[in-house]
Amino acid sequence: MTAKRVVAVIAVVFIAYAGLLGWRGVLLIGTGDPVAIVLGIAVLVIPLVGLYLVWRELKFGKQTEALARELAESGGLPVDDLPRRPSGRIDRAAADAAFTKYKEEAEAAPDDWRVWFRLSTAYDAAGDRKRARASMRTAIEHRTER
Repeated sequence: MTAKRVVAVIAVVFIAYAGLLGWRGVLLIGTGDPVAIVLGIAVLVIPLVGLYLVWRELKFGKQTEALARELAESGGLPVDDLPRRPSGRIDRAAADAAFTKYKEEAEAAPDDWRVWFRLSTAYDAAGDRKRARASMRTAIEHRTER
């Protein structure tokens, strides 16, 4: 099963779950009991927050995929040639060494979305997912400014 299909299945299951949970919230509000009403409102808010977060992640994934496709078409994707351990994980020392190159590129051209995309992949290879996502968001922002 491809990643897109897995995401689609999970999204459909979550939407069904949110719908059922929302219906329970409506039923609780319908009882007229003040405690049940407050609980019903909370039960309605939780799926809405969840739906927003799922939508935001799907949008981020779609934007990242579009950037990757554009960069691949222009031949600018970084080559995945870092040595790997027997477990399949990238060797940390090699990832750190490659990271320096991409960081210098981003510092030299901070308005170019391509260098931020490559920096994001370097962060990811080095195991720093938080900074990888932040760099990818920067790449998306710079790309949409064009």
